[in-house]
Amino acid sequence: MEKTRREARRTVSTIVVRPAPGKKMRALVQVGPLTVPAAIGRSGRSILKREGDGATPIAGMKLLHGFTRADRIRSLKTALPMRRIRKDMLWCDQPDNPNYNRLVKAPFKPSHEELQRGDGLYDICLVLDWNVNSRRRHRGSAIFFHLIRPGYEPTAGCVAVDLRDMRRILPLLRKGTIVRVV
Repeated sequence: MEKTRREARRTVSTIVVRPAPGKKMRALVQVGPLTVPAAIGRSGRSILKREGDGATPIAGMKLLHGFTRADRIRSLKTALPMRRIRKDMLWCDQPDNPNYNRLVKAPFKPSHEELQRGDGLYDICLVLDWNVNSRRRHRGSAIFFHLIRPGYEPTAGCVAVDLRDMRRILPLLRKGTIVRVV
């Protein structure tokens, strides 16, 4: 009980994601006293997020839980619930499927994202409550807070940071922390 109280005092209630000056596909992520560079969607930010538009939704989204590649990433410190990624874990991104914007298991024929990616983007992948708990078709799926591509290449709508920065941020997060994209 005491450990839980201490962890709660060291976590932040809100993360703010602000556009970086001059680049619509870049952002600055502020987590308590830390500010780190990030990549966002290839189309920048949008209030009217739609499936496949490449935009990061302008919204306040709760952190729900996360996934990690335990075969690549060791000893994460966080109060956020984390699950190990298995080969059969997929995320449905087909709007007309009943499993839209949900974790599904392979084999799965409709359109989906593999969580166990070869490029390492989802070696640490945090699920944001964008269209998850209250789903609407075509409003966007798989909006995650994950690791960055080299050169801070834009995402398909997620927020992405460097592994070193993610390791610094994770201890400050818990379930329910708000990621506010402004």
